[in-house]
Amino acid sequence: MNGDIKKSSISARCPVPSDQIPIKEYESMSESWFYSWGARDLHGYLVPVIGLWLLSWLVVGPMAAVSFMPAKMPPQFLISASLGALLLPTLALVQLYTGWRHVCDRLGQQAVPYEESGWYDGQIWEKPEDVYNRDRLIADYQVKPVLHRLQKTFAVICGICAFSLVTWQFI
Repeated sequence: MNGDIKKSSISARCPVPSDQIPIKEYESMSESWFYSWGARDLHGYLVPVIGLWLLSWLVVGPMAAVSFMPAKMPPQFLISASLGALLLPTLALVQLYTGWRHVCDRLGQQAVPYEESGWYDGQIWEKPEDVYNRDRLIADYQVKPVLHRLQKTFAVICGICAFSLVTWQFI
């Protein structure tokens, strides 16, 4: 009951439209089918990423096979198709990173810009101290680990690309 009173008093003094409140944006992303990938456990995170990579092979594999016949040049075929298939998961991961970064930035700001009805009537809301502290904790302990995981994934993708390019020089 006390939590309901506290929530209603915060929302009563918050002029930001409901869909632009940083905590609501965070909750919406956490519940989203796509954006929740980043916040899942390691297995739940890797399955869709690897699934996208494998799905990309359906398009990229035949294109690579035309350039590098798998029977005659298997290393070139595998490297080119694998790198080409990384495009779709990389684009999905960039979208994940962009969305989570936006939410992290909004949670970490003391003053939150918002629009009442359109781009022409922007306002700024100063978060009360308790709301600011809560939002910072959520950003630090819920959102930043997702961003770090995505950054590590980008590093792995860059490592795969570098390894593939170096290997290409020796085949």
